Amino acid sequence: MARHIGVIGAGIAGLHLALYLQKHGVAATIITDRTPEDYRTIRLLNTVAHHHVTVAREDHLGVNHWSDPRVHYYYHDHFFNFPEPIHFRGDFSKASRAVDYRIYLPALMQDFLQRGGKIEYRRIEEGDIASLVGRFDLLVVSIGKGPLGQLFTYRPEHSPYSQPQRRLCVGLYTGVRQPDPMNVTLSVSPGHGEMIVIPTISFDGIASALLMENVPGGDMEELATLSYDDNPKHFRQVILDKLEKHHPSTYDRIDTARFDLAQPLDLLQGGVVPTVRNTVVEFDGGKCAIALGDVHSIVDPMMGQGANVASYAAFVLGEEIVNADVLDVRFCEKVDLKRQDRVLAAARWTNLMLQPPSEALGMLIGAMSQNRALADEFTENFNYPDQQWDRVSSPQRIHAWIGRMSAAPEPVRATARG
Repeated sequence: MARHIGVIGAGIAGLHLALYLQKHGVAATIITDRTPEDYRTIRLLNTVAHHHVTVAREDHLGVNHWSDPRVHYYYHDHFFNFPEPIHFRGDFSKASRAVDYRIYLPALMQDFLQRGGKIEYRRIEEGDIASLVGRFDLLVVSIGKGPLGQLFTYRPEHSPYSQPQRRLCVGLYTGVRQPDPMNVTLSVSPGHGEMIVIPTISFDGIASALLMENVPGGDMEELATLSYDDNPKHFRQVILDKLEKHHPSTYDRIDTARFDLAQPLDLLQGGVVPTVRNTVVEFDGGKCAIALGDVHSIVDPMMGQGANVASYAAFVLGEEIVNADVLDVRFCEKVDLKRQDRVLAAARWTNLMLQPPSEALGMLIGAMSQNRALADEFTENFNYPDQQWDRVSSPQRIHAWIGRMSAAPEPVRATARG
């Protein structure tokens, strides 16, 4: 049976779904308000790391255009700047990688177009909904702005916050030394916030994404509203002063004479309200719209879960579309049951890490600094948030995890990269 799927939005969720359907012979039309050419001149969209499970999905789709191992990263360095500082490293089993979405998204749009896909460039108004429902066998909504995204209501039991829990200052910078092989650094300044340093493929090669997650009311909060355009020199100096005080391990990597935004538009400031939504809207006649990506779940970027979970959910939805006889409410229910554990686990784990650490979580941090296998498993589980949530969702589970890993023999480590 020939089907036609409408995909609203051309982020990673919409693109991975459309490319998956295209690969499996199902017609999909993407509707977005931004052309591939528009991306070159817009402000930084985000800073997104793709863990190896997502890179593997890109390989499956034939869209992994950044396979050079020299631009990948291989481990996490963790710094907890307590009165007694804690530092430990955790390795991935396979490399991860970050690409500026102003490069990544248009590249995948071009892949889709070159393979015969169709993209319509326009905004969707409220009056368009009825015609879209009539035109497609299923509407997939992967972008929250606009009338379609507003159809999906919040799930309060999974949306505990009404305000951002961090005030964000995110930029791509030059003048930050990268280790060899490259890594991602996660640094914590208790009471003031976290910072994640991500080597990112951007327009002029590798830039360092500094994702500053600043606690409201803390000493770093002013960075979320500090203007670069008004006084670039003052902006840079304030950033450097804050890093030296709160994230010294990163400050020590900076050449202060070269430190600057890679481009004036490489800065994003604001906040995210973590939200999980209901995912299905049924229309007259039994046709449905189903939520995907940020419409389904928005998470704070601290744990690097948003894009990876969106890609996972896109593949789940794609597989179900390919194999389904009917695209109705029961179909959507089955999709939700299949994807919800990982999606909800990513939201719950991220929300847990936004709070001051419990006694058990503090014990886990200390244990990871003494047990490399435990640190490696914690790091590898960035690929599998459902497995991470299995381990950290209660004090009892944390204690059991520490006990199990403490009893295990220390693994023999390979010396080769990756």
